[in-house]
Amino acid sequence: MKIKRIEHIAIACHDMKETMGVFEHAFGLKMECEEDLPSAKLSMYPVGETYIEFLEGKTEEFGIKKWVREKGQSLFHICFEVEDIDGALDELRAKGVKLLDETPKTGHGGARIAFIDPESTGNVLIELAELPPGH
Repeated sequence: MKIKRIEHIAIACHDMKETMGVFEHAFGLKMECEEDLPSAKLSMYPVGETYIEFLEGKTEEFGIKKWVREKGQSLFHICFEVEDIDGALDELRAKGVKLLDETPKTGHGGARIAFIDPESTGNVLIELAELPPGH
């Protein structure tokens, strides 16, 4: 598996707008894009070749609201950009790594994404993303 870079670091928020304001004021970050997904609202802030992603869950069923309720607003996951997500998932399966997503689903910006079970990664939630051409 070829990991190209850390694509983003996600922060789970209780109040995304408030948290965005803090990062914009303290660090001068500028938002590049926002998305309103069925399960969450997100905003992306470029920092060099990586992004900080702020997430606010919209439904109780999705992990972000539960995470914030149990752990407070904090680091949620790290996303690695990979060249070939299908090949990466096959390689991880062959190594005995547990996956939360057996097949990729559509994520932010049309990326193909999949999450790895934190039980296999030292209790850190890892997302893999294969970006669409041109990103």
